[in-house]
Amino acid sequence: MSGDMELNEFAAGETGDSGGAAPDSVERITANLAAVYDVPVHIQAVLGKAHVDVATLLGLNRGSVLELDRKIGEAIDIYVNNRLVARGEVVVVEDRLGVTMTEIIKDGDVS
Repeated sequence: MSGDMELNEFAAGETGDSGGAAPDSVERITANLAAVYDVPVHIQAVLGKAHVDVATLLGLNRGSVLELDRKIGEAIDIYVNNRLVARGEVVVVEDRLGVTMTEIIKDGDVS
């Protein structure tokens, strides 16, 4: 199932309808999905990566700068349970950092 499929499209695919799902189909699918609503998932927003040797790692201290493989403004990777599912941008929400998804990664669409 693609990550950007709407619930109505999912329901239409299940019922064979081409013009959208009947309301009872959507309710049935929503009820079936309710069983997984409480399943915990691990989400990571990766700003970038760096490869260093142990000597460099041991030489790091407060104030050290570790250069990452991304440029300013470049999309970050969003992983769910260690699987790349989206790309996004860092945003500030009040006094915290957040991530907004700008692209959903479909199976095999990793570049």
